[in-house]
Amino acid sequence: MKGLIGKKLGMTRVFKEDGTSIGVTIIEVEPNVVVQIRTLEKDGYNAVQLGAGERKVKNTPKPLLKHFEKAGTTPKKKLVEFRDFPIEVEVGQTLTIQDVFSEGEIIDVTGRSKGKGFQGVVKRHGFSGVGGQTHGQKDQERHGGSIGAATFPARVVKGKRMAGRMGNEKVTIKNLEIVKILPERNWVLVKGSVPGPKGEFVILRKK
Repeated sequence: MKGLIGKKLGMTRVFKEDGTSIGVTIIEVEPNVVVQIRTLEKDGYNAVQLGAGERKVKNTPKPLLKHFEKAGTTPKKKLVEFRDFPIEVEVGQTLTIQDVFSEGEIIDVTGRSKGKGFQGVVKRHGFSGVGGQTHGQKDQERHGGSIGAATFPARVVKGKRMAGRMGNEKVTIKNLEIVKILPERNWVLVKGSVPGPKGEFVILRKK
């Protein structure tokens, strides 16, 4: 699986030759550094560890500093392993967008969704609310209503949709098309939306 680490910048739109408008997400993919190569003989699996984003030396733990020094690179904010990387690489080598991806390819993008805090069932699960009916929640229209069963099983079943923390989860959007690559800006324009806020690291993968 080949891939790179990028950073979400925001959304815009591009136009096809026939004038059709396409909503795209701008992902900045600065050159990724090969920090470590894992092998089947030594580690039990084949993988390439890539690093992206500059990190201050004073904020980097000493073991990680040695890890980066061994690779001959500066400390990186984000480290990601890609199993069975199809491209021959060496430790310390940099990979650009053109080395890994091309326009028209279909990729998967993984990010961390926006955190929305503690939310009720209407926002979190799309409940319509009870309204004027009586379903065990008195006069509070946005409550979830009754949650338990009768004497049997006399408990709330696991997986019941209730209020709770929403967002801030690892999300993967599959089958997104690379509409355009702008190498002079290190930008990848991906069709559709990508999880996470602006400035969040995202992982681009292609099997």
